[in-house]
Amino acid sequence: MREIVVQLKQHFDNEKKSAPSVSTRDAFGRTATALDIGVTTVKRIVSHYKRKGTALTGSRGKPGRRLDETCQSIQVVVRDFVRSHNLVGKRVSVEKLRCHLTNEHGIEIDKSTLWRALKRWGFTFGVGRRRDSLKERDYVIHARRAYLREIRANRAADGSYIRPEVYLDETYINKNHSQRLTWYQEEDGPWVNKPSGVGPRLIIVNAIAHTGWIAGAQLVFEAKKRTGDYHGQMNWENFSNWFEKQLFPNIPERSLIVLDNARYHNVLVDKRFPMPSSTRDELRDWLTRNNHPWRVDMLKSELHDECVKYAPTPDFKLDLLAAAQGHKILRTPQYHPELQPIEACWAVVKNDMADTCDFTMSSMREHLPEAFAKVTANTCAKIIAKVRNRENYYWIDDAALDVTFAIDSKDEASISSHEEVS
Repeated sequence: MREIVVQLKQHFDNEKKSAPSVSTRDAFGRTATALDIGVTTVKRIVSHYKRKGTALTGSRGKPGRRLDETCQSIQVVVRDFVRSHNLVGKRVSVEKLRCHLTNEHGIEIDKSTLWRALKRWGFTFGVGRRRDSLKERDYVIHARRAYLREIRANRAADGSYIRPEVYLDETYINKNHSQRLTWYQEEDGPWVNKPSGVGPRLIIVNAIAHTGWIAGAQLVFEAKKRTGDYHGQMNWENFSNWFEKQLFPNIPERSLIVLDNARYHNVLVDKRFPMPSSTRDELRDWLTRNNHPWRVDMLKSELHDECVKYAPTPDFKLDLLAAAQGHKILRTPQYHPELQPIEACWAVVKNDMADTCDFTMSSMREHLPEAFAKVTANTCAKIIAKVRNRENYYWIDDAALDVTFAIDSKDEASISSHEEVS
């Protein structure tokens, strides 16, 4: 409130000096200019005041912000809690999970918000005769199992790598990315002259191995838009160009390249069949050439389904690029950022950038190499070792959970048969 008073006074002084009179027609615009905020923000606050009779909004977070975007690490906490209860046959509810997050981790989440996040992360609330419980969906478990099976196959009995493992990812840092907390005298208030908004952002692409950052692989460029995240600013052309010109020349031969499922990582080859645009005759010709039966009265959608059933799985462009150089691509399962070591490296870089932020783009670019230097070879080795422990935990516990769920299903089938006989 003190800052607002000073800022308004300075604004009115400047108006007085600039002209003998000022226009009062645009009340919203004048308010926004005086307070150095957006006109939309002023209108939203005034609209809320007219509806509610107060400008206070309580403790609600930013509208529309998704839980998994504000705190990805919460997925790990949720998954561990659900799995531990599933293993011992304890019922898991959203309310019980919400209380755990509040009491043990100090994370306050609305029940409906948590429910929507759980659905996005691949959890389901199963209704059974014996008990109902929150558990992961089969497709999430299968994707994790397939990933773990393949990456474990790349490790020798002594723990060494068969193929050198390289982890790559993309992130972004805003110009105004800074620490939220600061020391101040209570009577003065927090006099931190932090600009409004997040400001322009740098998009960063890089890769690590157990020896540290891959030399020469770093790519940094300024985003064209201030909204959205790096996924909205990156595309296949930019990424594939970096992949071929900066990653390939700097990684060991026959590397296993681990990345996530960003859409520009999963661009399919152009020559694939069938396509949604394929004509009925093209579908019939393909089935005939490959000796698959079809009927004259089949609709186009039926012909398309038949082609999909027999057609080979289309290849990803990225996989073909890597295979041509002797490398192999492996994608982490969805909703599992904890299995990607470079995510922890980004956290180190961003924390250091937040500590030294002075809200200028030039300083941000100047300090970025120092922030990257905080991630040493020893840092990467420790992070990768922790991720391997997490992989082993999932591998063992998934098998134990499978046994537990099988026993539950057998018991429920037995109860059902007994009730039918009765």
